[in-house]
Amino acid sequence: MNSSKWQSVRDATRQGASHGDDLDCELIWATAAGDEAAFEALHSRYSHRVESFTLRITRRHDLAEEVAHETLTAVWRSAARFRSASRVSTWIFGIARILSLKALRKSHRAVLNMTNNEFEESHDPWLHSEVREWLDAALALLPEEQRAPLERCYRWGQSCQEIADGLDCSINTVKTRMFYGRRKLRQLLPELAGRERMA
Repeated sequence: MNSSKWQSVRDATRQGASHGDDLDCELIWATAAGDEAAFEALHSRYSHRVESFTLRITRRHDLAEEVAHETLTAVWRSAARFRSASRVSTWIFGIARILSLKALRKSHRAVLNMTNNEFEESHDPWLHSEVREWLDAALALLPEEQRAPLERCYRWGQSCQEIADGLDCSINTVKTRMFYGRRKLRQLLPELAGRERMA
């Protein structure tokens, strides 16, 4: 299956929501088979809806964006587990709800349990400098289309909308590129940290 087919799927989705369930099933099954173009179509279809949903639960924009990313990452990794017992949308929003509540619990525990020493450690400039070096090295290994939005996010603190405006592309394009970039960073950062410790 190629990207032109999934462009047709996206067009069909815009033309009629009545076929949405069939399209979602086709996309999720293709995603389960490792078709990245199908996942991009699914990501484009759901990213904004999932973020709006998680925002209603968390009432925090930072958590909502993070949970939406985690939700779609989980969809990519767990697509093969979908068994058509419910709609694809119900399954995806179910994941989003679980991760939203988990993020809220984690956030509350972090605030309640942080000691003064932990606070000082988290603001250690040497620690941040080391992390920045690893991040810079990892970012340099990414393709330009993935590196550019991540640099604007991590270094400049830009929102997805600001990144989209700066790169002259859609928010969905930004989120898709950041998804693949972050996935690659998760592979690269432990490798770079391990090499540094062995040096």
